[in-house]
Amino acid sequence: MSELNPISDGIEGRLGRSPDAVPRILILGGTGDAAELAAQLATRNDLEFISSFAGRVSHPKYPIGVVRVGGFGGIEGLISYLIMESISVVIDATHPFAVGISRNAEVACARLGLPLIALVRPAWQKQKNDLWHEVTTYVHAAEFVNKKKGRVLLSIGRQEVGSFAACNDAWFLIRAIEAPTGQLPQHHEILLQRGPFDLKEELQLLREYSIDHIVSKNSGGSGTYTKIEAARLLGLPVVMVERPTKHTVPAVETVDQVVTELAALLTRTVQDGKQRKDVR
Repeated sequence: MSELNPISDGIEGRLGRSPDAVPRILILGGTGDAAELAAQLATRNDLEFISSFAGRVSHPKYPIGVVRVGGFGGIEGLISYLIMESISVVIDATHPFAVGISRNAEVACARLGLPLIALVRPAWQKQKNDLWHEVTTYVHAAEFVNKKKGRVLLSIGRQEVGSFAACNDAWFLIRAIEAPTGQLPQHHEILLQRGPFDLKEELQLLREYSIDHIVSKNSGGSGTYTKIEAARLLGLPVVMVERPTKHTVPAVETVDQVVTELAALLTRTVQDGKQRKDVR
């Protein structure tokens, strides 16, 4: 998380906010963590918040409260939005693989002098009896499973499926919320499903399709972890795409930690405002 400095008079002035106005929080979301955070903040009357996500699926699950959908138009667009909406604090609760928006948020907040709270849930850790082949890119994952010439559960979302388009020697069960629109591997079947999935469902799926390998990105969290548990129980190898580095600032790992850090930030901001009034 970025250093929690009270918002200065200069920033408040540029954002057009009265020192007595309640803080406005921007949640960069699209994840279960972001939805949980919105639900917690909705119970408070000492702040306002807006949840924002890219909207890459046609029927997303909306969190409670005010929501905006769509991109910002890069760093400059995000800066303009933060000023226009008088945002006081940004909380990045995006997916661990959503690198672009996270890096843009860091730059935008640094340029405006706004606090940034970064939430990055812990990565999955290899357990006893896990058969993981860890790779750094989707291309490396594709090369590995194609050489094995088996039946693959491809569970990475739809955006990166194109990395497997040249795989002609493996068969893929492509599971996604919506159908991929780009190039696909020659031998495949598309399964449109939205998680979370329970362990029994995952075991049945792997057996029904005679899956030999699973390709997964290391998203962390509990929502899709049951496929990893199922692979462990069945002795199936998992090609695990390692997560990229999202932030250069320290991050917290849970929604409760975000709430705690936000409370500390708002308390310090209020105290600083009172001190400025006393001086005047």
